[in-house]
Amino acid sequence: MSDAAAAPKHHKATSNEKLVIGASSLGTVFEWYDFYLYGSLATYIAAHFFSGVNETTAFIFALAAFAAGFFVRPFGALVFGRIGDIVGRKNTFLVTMAIMGLSTFVVGLLPGYNEIGVAAPIILILMRLLQGLALGGEYGGAATYVAEHAPNEKRGLYTSWIQTTATLGLFLSLLVIMATRLMLSPDDFAEWGWRIPFLLSILLLAVSLWIRMQLNESPVFQRMKEEGATSKAPLAEAFGRWPNARLVILALFGAVAGQAVVWYTGQFYALFFLERTLKVDGFTANTLIAIALVIGTPFFVVFGWLSDKIGRKPIIMTGCALAALTYFPLFTMLTEAANPALAAAQRAAPVVVYADPGDCSFQFDPVGRNRFDSQSCDVARAFLSRASVSYTNASLPEGSVAAVHVGDTIIGAPDVASFSGQARSDAIGAFQNELRAALDAVGYPTAAAPDAIDTPLVVAILALLVIYVTMVYGPIAAMLVELFPSRIRYTSMSLPYHIGNGWFGGFLPTTAFAIVAATGNIYNGLWYPVLIAAATLFIGLFFLPETSKRDIDQ
Repeated sequence: MSDAAAAPKHHKATSNEKLVIGASSLGTVFEWYDFYLYGSLATYIAAHFFSGVNETTAFIFALAAFAAGFFVRPFGALVFGRIGDIVGRKNTFLVTMAIMGLSTFVVGLLPGYNEIGVAAPIILILMRLLQGLALGGEYGGAATYVAEHAPNEKRGLYTSWIQTTATLGLFLSLLVIMATRLMLSPDDFAEWGWRIPFLLSILLLAVSLWIRMQLNESPVFQRMKEEGATSKAPLAEAFGRWPNARLVILALFGAVAGQAVVWYTGQFYALFFLERTLKVDGFTANTLIAIALVIGTPFFVVFGWLSDKIGRKPIIMTGCALAALTYFPLFTMLTEAANPALAAAQRAAPVVVYADPGDCSFQFDPVGRNRFDSQSCDVARAFLSRASVSYTNASLPEGSVAAVHVGDTIIGAPDVASFSGQARSDAIGAFQNELRAALDAVGYPTAAAPDAIDTPLVVAILALLVIYVTMVYGPIAAMLVELFPSRIRYTSMSLPYHIGNGWFGGFLPTTAFAIVAATGNIYNGLWYPVLIAAATLFIGLFFLPETSKRDIDQ
């Protein structure tokens, strides 16, 4: 019998080990705080760093830069996962924390597009890439570290505290943003105050590094090191051997992909939808999300604990199923509750864009220079997209000039090809004024009226979305740790987690808003998380093993 096999089957955590686990979780909160500041302030970052392009494209570019941090997370998982399996858990996530904190601080100091031109978005994206690399190495280390301290029968409960850190980091970022907003005028916050939360991160970095430095190495890794049982080539072992590579693939498509889109829909897309689409002012939207997070966050621990009793898989699959079945009605209800005037106008006076399909461009320009004003259909749809007005498309014969139907009112778009210079600008401006007047006449609001928001209902919907998040996310760390052997655990679990959350989840806001801009329907972006959650449900139910009773000391 090997020494690993002879290890105790039910390691009982001491009070000191629980303190160590708590300190590890607290350090992880800081990294998520850093990472999510960007998402919460995407509108302001778009204005300062992407001001050289049109408004719709600038916002999608800002979200794309947000997603850039997610794109490199799997590469961070490979780099730091390998180091973590060879050198150790503790020292690896000390390095990732330092990279994360310094990158965030630099964003707070970085001049905007108007000051240094194209260098501004380039440096910004570089900082996002460094953050993504660092976060790619953080989660696997923290989750593995906590799991390897936990008793077998309480692993779901213990690791669920790590799962709360992402939400607590988001919550902390929202609190700091709201406090800064309260201290400054809206103009000052938009001009320079949004930088303050980034700059404050240097203080949190110092505190968090001190906390992490008090930790000891994981007992499982320490024992492997003493026995000479650590892996010399964790990448080759994790992905070059089919039995383990198969588990990596199953973990990605049968659990993490669905978990990721549910996570980002419930906590980020919901915030963007409130602020960008429903025109709820930023402070109110952040406050509503923060309240929902306070209500929902304890359920991470509840579902982590429950997964120790009934298994990880039933809870994760139920969360995916609920999300796929209820997202469309829930977001429709959210519109009714947060901006009832918009919902009423959409029912009473639906908007239809009649145009030659060949006259309509895809409303996202990857080059960033298209103003969508060279064709009549583009002029009409670009204005409606900026105004967050949901519309449907109807075809006209080839060569026809577009027209917008607002209820019974018809507003013809200008035949911009027949104008040039100032005359074209004047024609577009006149059309936009006429269309805005028609929208106003039937009740389409330019912003959500604060006194009309049904706050209890909005909070209830947002809290339910967060509870879906806790169902899929609370047990996921324990499941991933249990799927893989200890000698290659850091590497093996990090890659599927960060492909799922970095790519499937991180690209969700960008993809969803591009779908909305292209189709005109404010709800069509939800097809992305719904379809992925449904696919994960199917794969997970039929192919993913249950792991809750496994011994991870081997």
